[in-house]
Amino acid sequence: MKYVATGVRLLFLGIFLFLVLNGKMVIWLGIFAISLLLALVFGRIYCGYACPMNTIMGPVEWLSKKLKLQAKTAPKWLLSDKLPWISLAASVLVMVAAKKTAGLNLPLLLIWLVISALVTLRYRPYVFHNYICPFGALQKYFGKYAKYSETVDRNSCIGCRLCEKTCPTEAIKVADDKKAAINKALCLQCTNCQQVCPKTAIHYKNK
Repeated sequence: MKYVATGVRLLFLGIFLFLVLNGKMVIWLGIFAISLLLALVFGRIYCGYACPMNTIMGPVEWLSKKLKLQAKTAPKWLLSDKLPWISLAASVLVMVAAKKTAGLNLPLLLIWLVISALVTLRYRPYVFHNYICPFGALQKYFGKYAKYSETVDRNSCIGCRLCEKTCPTEAIKVADDKKAAINKALCLQCTNCQQVCPKTAIHYKNK
């Protein structure tokens, strides 16, 4: 499953780059808009498989750990639930202003791709995913109503916390009762937790 997921992500990254190079970003925005509707049923599959930022952040995080650049914690001012919405509003305003005042079509997605890589060089992926990404703000809102999602079988869970360690968004937490639970709004449906679970207690299903 790991290699299939990686293949899908690379495919979408290739599509994204092709559209960027050919000036067809409106098509990608259309893909994103459709993904919001799909998130109501299947969860944040866009973030887990199609988003070029998520695909790039994986190897960047690996490099950050190798170079020992990654901080253990992020500053409190950065961990605000309001920040992603501010990022979204600012992105729209800058894009409209650039178009009206200078006739420029700013490559905002490319700009955010660079920002996501820079942030991940210093902080763990959850910081960008949960507290900075403007697109994640919308995905989080729609994803919390998902009909299908990664779900933990409490009878099988042994509270080993391996799933916690591998989750890029800290969507899965082991509670005081030593049982893991998944936050649908944060879950990227990436199956990382499912792949490391020693008891196969995590499954993608109708909640």
